[in-house]
Amino acid sequence: MSEILFDEIPSLDLADFMSGDETRKARFVEQLGEAYQNIGFIALRNHGLSYELTDKLYTTIKIFFALPDPVKQQYEDPELAGQRGYVGKGKEHAKGRNTGDLKEFYHVGQEVEDDDPIKEAYPANIWPQEVPELEAVTLEAYKKLEAAGKQVLRAIALHLGLEESYFDAKVHNGNSILRPIHYFPIENPDNVPADAVRAAEHGDINLITLLMGASADGLQVLRRDGKWIPITALPEQVVVNVGDMLARLTNNKLKSTIHRVVNPPRELMNTSRYSIPFFMHPRSEMDLTCLESCIDEANPKAYPDATAGEYLNERLVELGLKKA
Repeated sequence: MSEILFDEIPSLDLADFMSGDETRKARFVEQLGEAYQNIGFIALRNHGLSYELTDKLYTTIKIFFALPDPVKQQYEDPELAGQRGYVGKGKEHAKGRNTGDLKEFYHVGQEVEDDDPIKEAYPANIWPQEVPELEAVTLEAYKKLEAAGKQVLRAIALHLGLEESYFDAKVHNGNSILRPIHYFPIENPDNVPADAVRAAEHGDINLITLLMGASADGLQVLRRDGKWIPITALPEQVVVNVGDMLARLTNNKLKSTIHRVVNPPRELMNTSRYSIPFFMHPRSEMDLTCLESCIDEANPKAYPDATAGEYLNERLVELGLKKA
């Protein structure tokens, strides 16, 4: 497949994949594969999230982030390495950096509802007493995004020449995270480090990320020719990108593209930005060893063998959320 330099991310319709029409389904798989081998991002519609749910979720997280810092900090547990509950301002930094990002966030994880023993491996979710509606709305959004993500992974499996169900068992009760983010206002930009940004350039850790529309501009993706291009999605779309785990599994056939959230113009630094990504992780025991079909003389194996759990632990240390 020849290299394509996209000026914007391609828009796909999940209804094509789920239509029962083999021609529409095959076209979706082809377009998804082309996008993920080149830019690593798509905009996806008919993903299952309603306007009503999206609005309710954003309204609720804004109420939480508006709470005083000491109240929010009651829901921060350093022992969990940021895996559940609140993570305070500037606590996370990109790999290779020491300056913290200008954000705070809240993590909601998997709620195991069957008798899967993996439940013992996951910490319980943390729910703020001050915003009781947060639990129901985040868990509903979690399930909707997880269901859409499973369909995207089925399409990826077909593109890779695997059984359509290849990822199904690997992501059942996976270690996925819903992360409402608040890029908080900066009243005096001179009081923050000169190199501090809302989210420094990085690749996501997981298999795929599904990102609900953010409340303001700022997301950019690094094209392979070195040009940063803005990522914009219509209100009815979610952005879905390849993460590092999928890049490892496919020996970089599918691209985990570097992206960032840049600061707004100085006169707008005193405004908030909200964003809600869903980081789709597999079960920790998933083997991320490069697929043999993705290795050849021109593309020798690029990564050492590791499980998803081992790789996640390594990255949490690099992000400053966990001690080595």
